[in-house]
Amino acid sequence: MAVSMSPKQKVYQAVLNEIRRYIDENNLKPGDKLPSERDLAENLQAGRSSVREALRAMELLGLIETRSGQGTFLSDYKPYQTVELLASFILQGAKTKRELRTAKVILEKEITKLTFHRIDQQDVNEMEMLVTENLEEKHTYFFRLLLKKTDNLLLTRIWNLMEDFSLTMKQSNYDKMFYEELIDIYINRSYDAVEKLFGNYME
Repeated sequence: MAVSMSPKQKVYQAVLNEIRRYIDENNLKPGDKLPSERDLAENLQAGRSSVREALRAMELLGLIETRSGQGTFLSDYKPYQTVELLASFILQGAKTKRELRTAKVILEKEITKLTFHRIDQQDVNEMEMLVTENLEEKHTYFFRLLLKKTDNLLLTRIWNLMEDFSLTMKQSNYDKMFYEELIDIYINRSYDAVEKLFGNYME
């Protein structure tokens, strides 16, 4: 079923796109000042209420900041700020969190299968180093190594987004044994063992 949009929503989204294009065309950088709400409305030929709504959305996402008496400035944007904000709305229920963990395990299982015949000894050595090091983001580094082998940008983007959401929950899907067993699977070329390994971590 297609989601219908009201005329107000369409105007708001159009203004948001125009502001983004204005920033790109004028090569604005973090710390640079944006034109006033009034000037933006005139430049974009849009109503001030629509411009105001778009600016509020950008500020909520951490893209811009308003300084009292000075104006509106581009922020030093960090993607995780947006993820944390969205996660606070999306990942409220325990069921939703379980579904995210399950979906992520399924995706990572398929990533493992896709890279199975592309992993060489150098990759195995790098994975073994990651396992022995006490890194907080061990899982992130581990699967980014695998994702490089997929040469699939869309898959990488989907996984990165799911990983960012997972990090906001501060709960790992796997224990240390998982990584050691996965490395053994690559070393022994035990393709059939992939399904069983990930099945142990399905909720």
